[in-house]
Amino acid sequence: MTVLTDSSKELRLRRINRVRTIRGSLAIEGNNLSEEQITAILDGKRVIAPPREIQEVRNAIAAYDRFDDWSVESEADLKDAHGVLMAGLIDEVGMYRRSGVGVIAGERVIHMAPPADRVPALMQDLFSWLGATEDHPLIVSSVFHYEFEFIHPFADGNGRMGRLWQTLILKGWNPLVADIPVESLVFEHQEEYYDALQQSTNNADSAPFIEFMLRMVLNAVSSATPQVDPYVTPQVKALIEAISGEMSRDELQTALSLKDRKSFRELYLKPALEEGLVEMTIPDKPNSRNQKYRLTEKGQLAVYI
Repeated sequence: MTVLTDSSKELRLRRINRVRTIRGSLAIEGNNLSEEQITAILDGKRVIAPPREIQEVRNAIAAYDRFDDWSVESEADLKDAHGVLMAGLIDEVGMYRRSGVGVIAGERVIHMAPPADRVPALMQDLFSWLGATEDHPLIVSSVFHYEFEFIHPFADGNGRMGRLWQTLILKGWNPLVADIPVESLVFEHQEEYYDALQQSTNNADSAPFIEFMLRMVLNAVSSATPQVDPYVTPQVKALIEAISGEMSRDELQTALSLKDRKSFRELYLKPALEEGLVEMTIPDKPNSRNQKYRLTEKGQLAVYI
């Protein structure tokens, strides 16, 4: 009975987060439908609202339902996803743009995209990099998102496509990320989102945008799992930055240049374990002489912030 109850709670949480994600991504693009209205559409109920906004929600629901069909390294799948996400909204679905476009926030021009004739080659280069890079998926997803927005390959829908593909890349790292409402936090920090894009473009350096997106991912993980505090002490921060793969207690103390075992345990190891940033390799035998420690997914997130 407990297993069934826990499963029901998990499905309900995933559903709530999916609605929040869809609302956040579409709200950035000017869609005014509420979470209640999106939930009603998800349930197949009638909603009184502008037809275009209803279509946007239906498309987003269909796109997230297709996640398992698409490969992040496939340019053809990216175009297919655009076709699903923008069906009935524009004529040029699933194909790269044939004219100039820009990123505009209100009356402010954030970025003028490269000429349309350069898009195919730029996108091919981006996917070649995506298939070859060995960087951490947290970094890779953010870099891809920024470069995608810089190229702005489609006539419309680039913002929601960039966020969708970043989520898909992160899903390959950890399937749970697909159900964490990162996009709702991006919407809440919309000005920072555009500022990070503009700053990265002005500096010819994607670092500001990467830092912003990583902060949104960490905050989303924390809000979805509120028992984990993202604000760690300097000691815990030093510990998680020192961990590489699986390490024993002695190896960790050596890496941190610490000799006092009690101090290491109380100030470094114990808080990191309690915060869910570090886990034991043999959790059922905490005092085993073969015990080692490694970062959890949340710990890996915290390292990059």
